[in-house]
Amino acid sequence: MYPNLYYFFKDVFGIELEGLKIINSFGFFVALAFMAAAWALTSELKRKQKQGFFTYTEQEIIVGKPASSAELVIHFFLGFLFGFKIIGGFFMPNAFEDPQQYIFSSQGNWLIGIIAGAVFAWLKWSEKNKQKLAAPEKRILKIFPHDRVGDMVIYAAVFGFAGAKVFDILEAPSAFFNMWQAVKEGKQDVGSLLFSGLTFYGGLIVAGIAIILYAKKHRIAVIHLVDSFAPAMMLAYAVGRIGCQIAGDGDWGIINSAFISNEQGQSIVATAEQYNAAIQAHSHYIISKFGSLQQIHAAHFEPILGLPNWMFGYTFPHNVIGDGVALANCTGMYCNYLPLPVFPTPFYELATCLILFFILWSIRKKINIPGQMMGIYLIFNGTERFFIEKIRVNATYNIFGLNITQAEIISFILIIAGIVLLTQAKKWFGKQRKYSS
Repeated sequence: MYPNLYYFFKDVFGIELEGLKIINSFGFFVALAFMAAAWALTSELKRKQKQGFFTYTEQEIIVGKPASSAELVIHFFLGFLFGFKIIGGFFMPNAFEDPQQYIFSSQGNWLIGIIAGAVFAWLKWSEKNKQKLAAPEKRILKIFPHDRVGDMVIYAAVFGFAGAKVFDILEAPSAFFNMWQAVKEGKQDVGSLLFSGLTFYGGLIVAGIAIILYAKKHRIAVIHLVDSFAPAMMLAYAVGRIGCQIAGDGDWGIINSAFISNEQGQSIVATAEQYNAAIQAHSHYIISKFGSLQQIHAAHFEPILGLPNWMFGYTFPHNVIGDGVALANCTGMYCNYLPLPVFPTPFYELATCLILFFILWSIRKKINIPGQMMGIYLIFNGTERFFIEKIRVNATYNIFGLNITQAEIISFILIIAGIVLLTQAKKWFGKQRKYSS
């Protein structure tokens, strides 16, 4: 497991680069997920543009102007942050031992920050000065939807994060307020409060609303846009789950009672007697997690087809949230592992969603009815998530005597919405074959 890129480079290449501690593995793969989505979305938008489903909008710009004061101030500020925190961290002892705490602290190097800010501002001034004209000119740009992918990805990231956090608070309000209290008491940093417990469906819903409003503002045919988004979102979800698996962010499954762990964090196939003995040996930790030894949520599934044990029961050693018990011969941060192996649900979702992405990508040119591609995506996404919830750790609601998770509720709604969209798309959007304003 690699909480950040420092541990990856150290393990794989034998190189110790302290600055890499600031790049969290989960965040790194989230960034890759957005890049993958941008590639897939751009490809689809260009293809549909050639088919006549999209048109351009015109925007007037002025070229040849020197850099404005606002541009210089913004670039100075960005450069200052980079120098103050990132470069400055290399000149501060142990700054990257706890990168999240360092980033959200007031620590940094003021001199390097000011120098970096000045360099950033000068580079912006120099760039604009090379383009300066004696008399600035007005020009009309034609902007197609694929030219706006960068903006749409930023909208998806910002509103997706906000939605993911809000839905997480709604799902487990007590956990959020307990963490808020810990932050006020100085026991945890603000970063832990902001970036822990993000809910995918909350991000999907809020980001989806934001993108639709953005599309309407810029006269982009919404139904063709969401069809283009379908494979991109499936790919992004798969890539993002790599980060969950590698970092060990707590997004894992229930205990697999077919395994126990050793002190090195390895999963070992166990008998019922060995499993029960492991429960007793780690009773303090288990009670802290489940309330009692009788309330353990587990399922029994032994390895098949000669596949490695970790695919069925994984201990998430060196996990980024520090959950579990101490690893033998390990010092410093990230030295815990789960004493009872759990189902590695991020890995299952990674594999499943990659397959679903390739299915969507392979059929996209064969789907001629607007809206049907999104309908298929909603069915795929909802079905995958509904079934993975059966072996995944999540807070539950008691509805009519049923213990059900927020994700199960939303995924069921998505499946129904997908079926409706798939069956009614021809009636609703069948005539919308080419662009219409």
